[in-house]
Amino acid sequence: MSRLTEQCLVRPPKDYKIPLRWPAGRDVIWSANVKITKDQFLSSGSMTKRLMLLEENQIAFQSEDGLIFDGVKDYSRQVAEMIGLGSDSEFPQAGVRSILDIGCGFGSFGAHLVSLKLMAVCVAAYEATGSQVQLALERGLPAMIGNFISRQLPYPSLSFDMVHCAQCGIIWDEKDGMFLIEVDRLLKPGGYFVLTSPASKPRGSSSSLKKKSVLKPIEELSEKICWSLIAQQDETFIWQKTVDAHCYASRKDGIPLCKGHDAVTYYQPLVSCISGTTSKRWISIQNRSSSSQLSPAELEVHGVQPEEFSEDLQVWRSALRNYWSLLTPLIFSDHPKRPGDEDPLPPFNMIRNVMDMNAHYGGLNAAFLEEKKSVWVMNIVPVNAQNTLPLILDQGFAGVLHDWCEPFPTYPRTYDMLHANGLLSHLSTERCDLMDLFLEMDRILRPEGWVVLSDKLGAIEMARTLVTQIRWEARVIDLQNGSDQRLLVCQKPFMKK
Repeated sequence: MSRLTEQCLVRPPKDYKIPLRWPAGRDVIWSANVKITKDQFLSSGSMTKRLMLLEENQIAFQSEDGLIFDGVKDYSRQVAEMIGLGSDSEFPQAGVRSILDIGCGFGSFGAHLVSLKLMAVCVAAYEATGSQVQLALERGLPAMIGNFISRQLPYPSLSFDMVHCAQCGIIWDEKDGMFLIEVDRLLKPGGYFVLTSPASKPRGSSSSLKKKSVLKPIEELSEKICWSLIAQQDETFIWQKTVDAHCYASRKDGIPLCKGHDAVTYYQPLVSCISGTTSKRWISIQNRSSSSQLSPAELEVHGVQPEEFSEDLQVWRSALRNYWSLLTPLIFSDHPKRPGDEDPLPPFNMIRNVMDMNAHYGGLNAAFLEEKKSVWVMNIVPVNAQNTLPLILDQGFAGVLHDWCEPFPTYPRTYDMLHANGLLSHLSTERCDLMDLFLEMDRILRPEGWVVLSDKLGAIEMARTLVTQIRWEARVIDLQNGSDQRLLVCQKPFMKK
């Protein structure tokens, strides 16, 4: 992991407080926990319409006020009606389960989608004020730093059912349309691109001319990439990606197809060609089950046998129950026994933002859902591991490729729990300095947050030595199953500056 600075721990701000538990923490956050200041809120004009400072040290997000003039719920319902649905509760019936929200503001739209049990991931550029991504994560909403001004996002082709941009600041027809081509790469067949922008709202006697001048470049390009403008209402326009992979080649002035098969996409340069048309995953979202449970045919597309997938999930069901019994400070006390079934379990909403640093099939995520824990999981697939990210995304989970020899694109103190199974053994063959890895984990872990590492005994003992140097409380757990596997359960203390 290459760094330009010396190895050091990132301390929390002076007045940092442990976030409120979900769902209270979705609507009220401690103002000292984020970089953006109250003065910036007060001077931000329209921003303050979406926020209310309750007290000196809190920011409250109003559920009915937010993204668009008539409120988030009205806006979401409008989008649903524009694609032919009766209400936004019917999004899964249209095949919409996962949404990429570009430039999500304060996360109000994502918060509403999460309430509908949809996976909405916010992606926005790094900002010195920590706005957008940091605020979304502080509220317990999926988000990560990223933009595609020059590079592709670290997702494979055909990743999302909907890409949403509301006043996200991107000029879509720049760079010969490569921004829209990147959206096309990310969208699944039959997926939707939702664009909401005040600039597209016609006003006055020349309204038709204004609308034409704003939309013409996008409309011309959208035809070349086989999108159809299916609805427009007020400031909102919705395009749908074709389900016909042959459409691209049939356009005389269309965008060319990329040569060769899709490679692993990890911050590659933007391209001016169409990807994904030869993928086995070219399946219309409308022809998919609305359940996150993949059918045997869908698993076969990923080269995974249903029995293997089912066995993996069963392992994680059992593992999660064991983990949950350990998420208590009793584990670090002189308690005469390891916490078990007779001990009171932690509350279901003890944690919210979880990162699985070596997610494999996403089994831990699935187990969390089955247990009805109020968490979301950022599933990480290491770049040199088996690329299971398409399988994770096709289940409707959040996930991304990442090189653990580099920092993860997020702000400090944004995750409540980090989990890694076999990651240390995997990284032992790479160039990474494991102390740098643990310092990075400490950076993104909230005070009093938890770390659960599962690995071979040698890797766990080495990790235990390192985590004591960064002052985590840690205990090695013998699984008592005769294997060489051990658990290292850690908690990051709340240390002030």
